[in-house]
Amino acid sequence: MEEVLEQASLARRAHWLVKLRWLAIAFLVGAVFVARRIFNIHLHEQALYILAGVILVYNAMLYVALRRTDRHTTEQMGTTLNRILFLQSSADLFFLTAILYFSGGIENPFSFYFMFHMIISSTLLSRVQSYMQATMAVVLFGLLLLLDYQGVITHYPLRGFAPEGLHTDGRFVLGYWFVFTTTVYLVVYLATSIVAQLRKQQARYRNANEQLQQKDLIKNEYVLRVTHDIKSHLAAIKSCLDVVGAGMLGPLNEKQAEFVERANHRAEKCMKFISSLLRLTRMRMTGHFDRTCFPFKNLLYDSFAAIEDRAVSKNITATYEIDPVIDQVCGSEVLLEDTLTNLLSNAVKYTPNGGTVTLRAKDQKHEVLVEISDTGIGIPPEEIGDVFNEFYRASNARETVRDGTGLGLSMAKEVVERHGGRIWIESSPDGTTFFLTIPKDSAVS
Repeated sequence: MEEVLEQASLARRAHWLVKLRWLAIAFLVGAVFVARRIFNIHLHEQALYILAGVILVYNAMLYVALRRTDRHTTEQMGTTLNRILFLQSSADLFFLTAILYFSGGIENPFSFYFMFHMIISSTLLSRVQSYMQATMAVVLFGLLLLLDYQGVITHYPLRGFAPEGLHTDGRFVLGYWFVFTTTVYLVVYLATSIVAQLRKQQARYRNANEQLQQKDLIKNEYVLRVTHDIKSHLAAIKSCLDVVGAGMLGPLNEKQAEFVERANHRAEKCMKFISSLLRLTRMRMTGHFDRTCFPFKNLLYDSFAAIEDRAVSKNITATYEIDPVIDQVCGSEVLLEDTLTNLLSNAVKYTPNGGTVTLRAKDQKHEVLVEISDTGIGIPPEEIGDVFNEFYRASNARETVRDGTGLGLSMAKEVVERHGGRIWIESSPDGTTFFLTIPKDSAVS
């Protein structure tokens, strides 16, 4: 897994370098144009524009090569990307040296752009490769200065910007090269040291994250086993209470019947809580549920019908607005219906008598947008980000309705996201609206 992550990181770095080079090409062309047309600095424009064209073609070829590399197998990809990164950095040094040659050499202060290259190389390559790049930069720039000084190559001065003859001053050339060399190696040393620390820290975080995931898996397995055992015991208790409550073991007086009913009610709530916890834990452990294609519009009607009687008992006006063009959705019909019914039940539960609850569903080409609105107690703004956490209940919800597991919204988020959708909330003291997007044909993850 770590190898795959490292190779994905190498791919991102390689593509990032290509993007950066597009900007460099644009900067080179713009700088040449501005220097000549605005500041009247004489440059070898033709050579620089041709060089920009060569870099453009080179970068386009590199982009195509990287796209092909992305389709290689994992083993091939790691080796190839490493080579491409090193070759890119080396080629950039040659291009930068050529640009300096046609634009004044030692007279051009942009020679210190080599430092940017050293920093980039230090973040993308290994420490050894970074020092190889530094040595290559020192040698290339040194050769440029030496050949220019000895007159072996043609000097292209920056007339109108720097005094002429700097390239023939031996002491100045040697001093400039010495400062350049020490700066290059110092920059690489500092950058590689910082990057090494960051990579160690990243490895520690990755290791810690893997350990947390392992512990979370162990926790889920433990919860699954314990809740399964508790559910079995609760089922047995409830069966006994049903037998007693039905009078099969003899008649009960009013007080006895009341206590049996209360015990039965509590056992029922515990069963629901355990069932929800089991479903959530299984979903997180396996990440799998049955996927079928079904008429989503019918599911919406069924979910709404499940809460109508309770809404009537509280004198709540429950309405729906379902787009008639909504057709099939592929996913888990049971889990999606359970999710929507639970959200509608919550809307009715936390809406005072005489309020309203509205279900809206709109077709949006590749997905269905579902809105569940109520005129209930709302959610405090500072708690909206927490309500999807397991076992969390908003403070005003705990005050209004004592019973509640705090698992419903956590399950809803899990179900929606595993279908490739999103769920979010808008709330105020006047009510709450839940928004869900359900893709019509997405693979369940």
